[in-house]
Amino acid sequence: MIRYLSALFLILLVVSPNVEAQSSPEKLRLLYSAVGGSQASVWVPFEVGIFRKYGLDVELLYVGGGGRAAQVVQSGEVPIGVFTGGAVVNSNLAGGDLVIIASSMNVMTFSVMARPEIRRVEDLQGKRIGITRFGSASDFGLRYAEELWSVRRQRNFAVMQMGGMPELLAALRTGALDAAILNAELTILARKEGFKQLADLSKIGISFPTSSVCTTRSFIKRRENTVRKFIRAFVEGVHFAKTQRAAGVQVLKKYLRNDDTAFVNDLYDLYILQHVPRVPKPSPESVKTVMDQMAETNPQVTNLRPEQFIDLRFFEELEKEGFIQRLWK
Repeated sequence: MIRYLSALFLILLVVSPNVEAQSSPEKLRLLYSAVGGSQASVWVPFEVGIFRKYGLDVELLYVGGGGRAAQVVQSGEVPIGVFTGGAVVNSNLAGGDLVIIASSMNVMTFSVMARPEIRRVEDLQGKRIGITRFGSASDFGLRYAEELWSVRRQRNFAVMQMGGMPELLAALRTGALDAAILNAELTILARKEGFKQLADLSKIGISFPTSSVCTTRSFIKRRENTVRKFIRAFVEGVHFAKTQRAAGVQVLKKYLRNDDTAFVNDLYDLYILQHVPRVPKPSPESVKTVMDQMAETNPQVTNLRPEQFIDLRFFEELEKEGFIQRLWK
């Protein structure tokens, strides 16, 4: 533990040479919505001091489930959060002003895992399937799986909200759930424990805003320069995570509470190297995926454009300045 803390301290000194010169960094609350590698793009810049380098004293908070996280950011209690872009669309349809300002991951890395006695999708008849919360990425993932199944929620099985990914696995273990949507790391653990994989959503091949960085238009209006500094630090944090493997693995170990180096290295490859984009700008294509699904039950979505839920100004500034190009040269 002492070696780990020392390593992070040395990293902080390397990436944050001006920390001492900043006498009063600006306070900023930031939330993440899942205990999984998809959130590493904010864990890393927080842990190694990159946010502070850009004058931000970040308080990092956990709120389980994208739907609940979206509500907290919309309320203003926490101004910026990482959660599914689908919640942004839902919020706006209900009169909110959430907007996507960056992207952490646009791939679904979920699986539908079931208790051993459930061997096929048809066995879900009359069963209970768990998600984190309605409106979360896990909820959207289950809906995409249902499009390929002969069984449907409400008609054939019940959908239960459990709050977070760890709670989903715990409920599977106790029998409180018959199946659940799990992220990649918990899928590995569940498979080792004998649970059955009914669907691998990463193989569907869709672009989906699983982990988007979101705020409100009202917060941008009040504190545009704060958001500007945050995006600059976030982009540099993604670069750091992708190019500093040892530090990235240590951060994942801390937040996943797992000291299995081989296991965490595999997750580093899966999430940070493979699925976190080098240039983490918002993706209209992924938002359109959400909207296409929503349009099946809500005609109001048909007349909207994905760009209405995205604010690209900060990335346009960085690209014009050459900031991103300099990072990756």
